[in-house]
Amino acid sequence: MVFEKSGQPLRLTEMDLPEPAEGQVRIRIEACGVCRTDLHIVDGELEHPKLPLIPGHEIVGRVDALGPGVTGLEPGQRVGVPWLGHACGHCYYCDHGRENLCDDPLFTGYTFDGGFADYCLAHTDFIFALPEDADPVALAPLLCAGLIGYRSFVRAGKVERLGLYGFGAAAHILCQIANWQGIEVYAFTRDGDAQAQDFARRLGAKWAGGSSDPSPVELDAAILFAPIGALVPLALKAVRKGGRVVCGGIHMSDIPSFHYADLWGEREILSVANLTRADGEAFFPLAQKAGVKTETIPYPLERANEALDDLRAGRLQGAAVLVP
Repeated sequence: MVFEKSGQPLRLTEMDLPEPAEGQVRIRIEACGVCRTDLHIVDGELEHPKLPLIPGHEIVGRVDALGPGVTGLEPGQRVGVPWLGHACGHCYYCDHGRENLCDDPLFTGYTFDGGFADYCLAHTDFIFALPEDADPVALAPLLCAGLIGYRSFVRAGKVERLGLYGFGAAAHILCQIANWQGIEVYAFTRDGDAQAQDFARRLGAKWAGGSSDPSPVELDAAILFAPIGALVPLALKAVRKGGRVVCGGIHMSDIPSFHYADLWGEREILSVANLTRADGEAFFPLAQKAGVKTETIPYPLERANEALDDLRAGRLQGAAVLVP
């Protein structure tokens, strides 16, 4: 499914099999999650994508062919491909263990073709080994919703009461991990979205309400997965002194002005950018220990536009996943 221009639907296209270059593998795709970042790309909110582009960066598949010089992988082995597809390895950020901020990166499904397809290429240093016997559809959301949720969770610091604004793919994974760690979760959804609030409570949220509702308790931290800048001042009002508001998305509407008193008291606003390989090495074992179960809605690959529409309209409880 190829993206050619903002405002146009993805187009089902027959293409030649891609050939892996040095240090790459070709992957036969089993499943690819549909992320809000994909929506930001096709809606033109993220500028300068590679065009034409195959979106998708929550990829689960089997190694199909090895490029020159590739060792340590076997054909048929299951792997996962995340958003960060490659980093330069020599800029200031890579040298200081912050490859997520690399000055010359490749992003899967944005500047490098991704997983809305039957096959894709990936750089071997930036893929993860995945369980051979797990359901690939269930694994797919872990490759971004899970990883970005985890990185946001780490940035939130040590907490006892955590607010989650926007209860979609990332929040529904993170809620399970937080519950497993004994953390109280307070879920803030679209106002009036009783279905999403029921979903949050079913997954262990202690409280669920609308995003404009005042929090029933002071929060130690809040994580925003909804790309709505107006939620930042609301979250600041909900966190205690010294608390943090973590913005977990790659794109957000403008943050409106707010009173300095809402920030005062050593409250902090942080953003999360991309992910590192170390995040995956820490997150995947944690998700397994916590018994995370993803809620997924499978779509055939050719219905990618429908999946994007459902995500855009807020009709999903959990994560959409394309299956070739």
